[in-house]
Amino acid sequence: MDLFDKCRNYTAAREAIKAGYYPYFKAIQSGAETSVEIDGRNFIMIGSNNYLGLTQHPKVKEAAIKAVEKYGSGCTGSRFLNGTLDIHEELEYRLAKFMRREAALTFSTGFQTNLGTIATLISKDDVIFGDRDNHASIVDGCRLAFGRLVKYRHNDMKDLDRLLQRFDHVTGKLIVTDGVFSMGGDIVNLPELVTIAEKHNAKVFVDDAHSIGVLGKHGRGTAEHYGLEDRVDIVMGTFSKSFASIGGFIASDAEVIDFIKHNARALIFSASMPPAAVAATLAALDIIESEPERRTRLWQNTKKMQEGFSKLGFNIGNTQTPIVPIIIGDNMKTFTFWRALFNEGVFVNPVISPAVPPGMSLLRTSYMATHSDAELDKVLYLFEKIGKQLGVIE
Repeated sequence: MDLFDKCRNYTAAREAIKAGYYPYFKAIQSGAETSVEIDGRNFIMIGSNNYLGLTQHPKVKEAAIKAVEKYGSGCTGSRFLNGTLDIHEELEYRLAKFMRREAALTFSTGFQTNLGTIATLISKDDVIFGDRDNHASIVDGCRLAFGRLVKYRHNDMKDLDRLLQRFDHVTGKLIVTDGVFSMGGDIVNLPELVTIAEKHNAKVFVDDAHSIGVLGKHGRGTAEHYGLEDRVDIVMGTFSKSFASIGGFIASDAEVIDFIKHNARALIFSASMPPAAVAATLAALDIIESEPERRTRLWQNTKKMQEGFSKLGFNIGNTQTPIVPIIIGDNMKTFTFWRALFNEGVFVNPVISPAVPPGMSLLRTSYMATHSDAELDKVLYLFEKIGKQLGVIE
């Protein structure tokens, strides 16, 4: 057997391309807005995580341009050595203040943030308790850690309590969960989770990648949404969604941040965030703090689409956020629905197993504060038309 035989035998993507049902790696020829251009055609974008619509905000673009003019295109090294700029430190100070934490630490990507933080905190005698629907970056961070991983049923606090009881003798316990689950759009049952954590003396880590800028009166995420900020030990966030940039961060007690800062391989051995990304994130943070009306508009659009899809008879699961899944179940029917929408000028993300459980294939739709009513009305019209044609709805 040759090492590359598995590669040569992998034909699924080529077969899908030949059949005209390959939905991935579509090259977009315009900026990340509510309307994008692909192959010279305009598409309504309902597959983006640009929740507040800030990627095209003049202040964000201007900040990125000025940063390139001052600092150049990159830092040419890791934060640990020569890659720390004054704006990295400014961003961390601002994030800590915004999140009401003692300190914050930025990484070059959100994936690295989870990978580096979890692997650094967990030693061989520690135990991680993770939701079965956690993001892949959390899963890989847990795999990389030397401790033991115990998975509990999705958002099932009774199951979490039961499993924690088995490890009451263990000193080091960490519960890791998404705040908003990226495929289903549902929110973690944080009130019960923190109560159970305190009962079993476990620390709580919340991945707020899809929550910061979206949930809470000030956009601080899941813990603010529930009024539980003082009962969550570590909050993680990404810059590739509401912050309209690239990178990630954690916010926690100063001693925790200091330990991770000096021990996380994903930070120490990786090049730092480029100046343009840092400056864009800072500008986005300014807007998140000063323009709460964007969140108001985002939730108006979210309610419109949740109610619209439900009224049409679509299964949208347990979503509570701007992530609205259209659960279809069958892989081929999901791809067929995607193809029909694409032909009509709507860009959406088809998701099949293993990203979701078998038999739960879906179209992952997500909405922005900047979507117009006309765009959303057209989306609902086309979903109704195609849904009836394919027998997804009556």
